[in-house]
Amino acid sequence: MANSLVADDTLYCTFTPTLACERLPFLFSRAPERELAADSHRRGHRLSHPSRPVDPCISIYLPIPHTTFDPAILLHAFIMKVFGISLLVALCSSHTAAFTSIRALTKPVSALSAGQTLYDKIWSSHLVDDDGLSSLLYIDRHLVHEVTSPQAFEGLRLANRSVRRPDCTLATVDHNVPTSDRSALLDVESFIAESASRTQVLQMQTNVRDFGLKYFGMEDERQGIVHIIGPEQGFTLPGTTCVCGDSHTATHGAFGALAFGIGTSEVEHVLATQTLPQTKAKNMLIRIDNSLPPGVTSKDIILHICKVIGTAGGTGATIEFAGKAIEECSMEARMSISNMAIEAGARAGIIAPDQVTFDYLKNRPMCPEGEEWDRAVEYWRTLTTDEDAEFDKIVVIDANDIAPTVTWGTSPQDAMPIDGIIPKIDEPGHDDARKAAVKRSLEYIGLEGGQPIEGTPIEKVFIGSCTNGRIEDIREVAAIAIGRNVADGVHAMVVPGSGLVKRQAEEEGLDKILIEAGFDWREPGCSMCLAMNPDKLKPKERCASTSNRNFEGRQGNGGRTHLMSPAMAAAAAVSGTIADVRKFPYLGDDSNDPRKINRDVKSNVFTTERYVSPGPVISPPAPYLKAKGASSSDGESAAAGLPKFTVLTGVAAPLDIQNIDTDMIIPKEFLKTIQRAGLGFAAFAELRYENPEEVATLGADVAKPRADFVLNKAGYENSSILIAGDNFGCGSSREHAPWSINDMGIRCIISTSFADIFYNNCINNGMLPVTLPRDQVAKLLEDASVPGTQITVDLVNSKVIRPNGEEFSFELDAFKKHCLLNGLDKIGLTLDKEDKISAFEKERSKKYPWLDGASMKVPEKIAMYPNAGIWGKVAA
Repeated sequence: MANSLVADDTLYCTFTPTLACERLPFLFSRAPERELAADSHRRGHRLSHPSRPVDPCISIYLPIPHTTFDPAILLHAFIMKVFGISLLVALCSSHTAAFTSIRALTKPVSALSAGQTLYDKIWSSHLVDDDGLSSLLYIDRHLVHEVTSPQAFEGLRLANRSVRRPDCTLATVDHNVPTSDRSALLDVESFIAESASRTQVLQMQTNVRDFGLKYFGMEDERQGIVHIIGPEQGFTLPGTTCVCGDSHTATHGAFGALAFGIGTSEVEHVLATQTLPQTKAKNMLIRIDNSLPPGVTSKDIILHICKVIGTAGGTGATIEFAGKAIEECSMEARMSISNMAIEAGARAGIIAPDQVTFDYLKNRPMCPEGEEWDRAVEYWRTLTTDEDAEFDKIVVIDANDIAPTVTWGTSPQDAMPIDGIIPKIDEPGHDDARKAAVKRSLEYIGLEGGQPIEGTPIEKVFIGSCTNGRIEDIREVAAIAIGRNVADGVHAMVVPGSGLVKRQAEEEGLDKILIEAGFDWREPGCSMCLAMNPDKLKPKERCASTSNRNFEGRQGNGGRTHLMSPAMAAAAAVSGTIADVRKFPYLGDDSNDPRKINRDVKSNVFTTERYVSPGPVISPPAPYLKAKGASSSDGESAAAGLPKFTVLTGVAAPLDIQNIDTDMIIPKEFLKTIQRAGLGFAAFAELRYENPEEVATLGADVAKPRADFVLNKAGYENSSILIAGDNFGCGSSREHAPWSINDMGIRCIISTSFADIFYNNCINNGMLPVTLPRDQVAKLLEDASVPGTQITVDLVNSKVIRPNGEEFSFELDAFKKHCLLNGLDKIGLTLDKEDKISAFEKERSKKYPWLDGASMKVPEKIAMYPNAGIWGKVAA
């Protein structure tokens, strides 16, 4: 019997032979993706041999595909392995019936003898149901904004469904809102000039009214970026599960929460059921030893991490950040780190809560109070990784190796120390794919390898975003600004992350310091981070930015983005070049240093009227909207599911670019829609058209196709399969990306790897993402280089078939495969488990009563500008 086995398809079996028994008591445990360590080229995995199997007498590994659940086949394989062929006929006929209820065990085999990580603890405490194929997690906190939610609310209306937990849901507008002065705000209609943006914000107002949700609108001083308002309200709490239709939901993991971004289909699923079907991720630890050197910040930590492990380094994992450098960070600094876990490939990043966390949260509006606070803290102190817990991957970094960091290219992994040299295309260790990626990045960014980045001139500075739009960030900028002025020819914007951050900064006098130095002091919103509102770069404008992504076109078509910390961005603003912050000492009076304000002290703007928690607010699952005009036929069609995916034979198109991000798939200009359909013309717009912004404004009729883009070439116009480079779909959670690709007729994408959120979004839209090793993808790219070449993707048998007949096998989670083959409606499947969800909620209320009623504990409205015209209209 083998002691261990490394295999992609493995069944771990335990056999207890008993002489006097009517059937053979076998225990089977499949090796699911979440338990395994992925290799670098595919969704392949490794299962560690357990130190103690489940009550065994005989333990073996069977290399059986994990889609194989036929009892007879499993028994056949087991007997062949253990007893030999001679016993097969005698046993198989009499004992097959014993295996009718075989299912995969969800608990990792290795966990039977090891302690639990923080991620394991939160995961296990939120399991509503586990049928061996999919785990149903309860979601404690749901944040909603205007871009990724309209289609979800429309789905609820069509299916006649309610929002299950309004008290666990919090909504705001942030992506589309202008950051110009709101002191004279009259209404949304007159304030937002751009019609599509205005429509999304107005639709949000309608949706929160119809479904009874707490909403911080543009007139409310609590309005801001979702990932800033959640923590500052105390909506985000340790030990919770937290989701939002935004990839930077990982921010909330800084509190010891399991927080991750989701697509619009999953937004609808959480609204309707307060649960999500999930596959457990791997455990990854990144430990930052020692204290940070002078001038180095939490933003430098996470940029350095992206450089070290790459933008796919954390794919399929939840990263726990730990070590002395993390422990010494404030809560706001920790949020900046967990925020960009997604840029390192991980859907979630998590930090164990400690006294710093508790001090930050105490007395915030939606936090527990009194005895409930004491109970909560007692529980939160247990949320640490056990000493004997095992991680699938560990990365250790010495904080002394981290310098002030800046990006040089078009991916967050293109990072370097400020005093370093921009890499050359042919650096040692670069394979052909990396050489192509570096060449493309340098050409777009307008720099040359082998040159220093310090001293590169800039035209714009953006300070803000959910990464760095908090009060501590603004204090750091003000400290650099004192005694200095913004350089001539530079426009430097400071955009607070929320109305409360803005007001606190003004109470501390930071706005006056910044305005006097020449900075542009704005209203809260996402702003130039993704440039959906009027704040954007012009082509070839170079920006020092505190945001989180430097993709092509991210901050404006043709704009060039360099990511860095707030202090580094401030240094760039006053010098007019990318600069080393260590060369910019504080010039003010030490007694007035903005950075010396007690870091986590909350000003009086956080003291709002609070109501007694109403306890759990649970809406009936359905019907809800019949009285408002939804017909039963609408509901039936919405619940009918998706087209089935079985076997697809079609033209394959090659798109051999590494790290194709969701901004490249569908630029932000096309996200301003409240519909799911009709986005086919928007797919790959900046690659596909010479005039993408004009197409976004006026439609496909004005499009000027680029002759060099593959999908515009003869023989590829009707492609239904896309063969792509590594790490396809990285970046944001926008489900508009698969909507647009699907709408143009592409049903299957084949790559060496996919970003987790994009992968799930494809499945939720009936599309098949296929992961294959690099050598096999290379062969398919060669096949597809001939226009009109067809390949076959057979999901039934999990095979890709080349034109010459060669077959490549691929893996897909059994539950996802089942849903694709049958076109299933996941929400309908989950609502069939209503009894289990209700039972979980009752137990949850007993154990963690502070999680109920949170968003109902604060007033409906708090004026940002009490004298603004909109309040007169409200009163009238």
